[in-house]
Amino acid sequence: MSIYVGNLSYQVTEAAVSEIFSEYGTVKRVQLPTDRETGRLRGFGFVEMSSEAEETAAIDALDGAEWMGRDLKVNKARPREERPASGGWGGGGGGDRGRRNDRRY
Repeated sequence: MSIYVGNLSYQVTEAAVSEIFSEYGTVKRVQLPTDRETGRLRGFGFVEMSSEAEETAAIDALDGAEWMGRDLKVNKARPREERPASGGWGGGGGGDRGRRNDRRY
């Protein structure tokens, strides 16, 4: 299981997150997702610790704590939800697609 850490500063580093969480046990991994287009941090991350007890201690201590000028949101990470295999916009109407477009502008 891993821990979700939200409301992170955009200047945070994996090393800084690891340092904070290491006060509550052994940090196995820190993951800070970035935006695909800009490469900028997305403001949240995930931390894996060695044991459930360490994770619980970190959650209890850090949820709501202020760090780097922000109030952290720390809780158990939920499993990733499955997304539909079809990429794109879903099935909705396609505007004027397939119709004769005789409007005058």
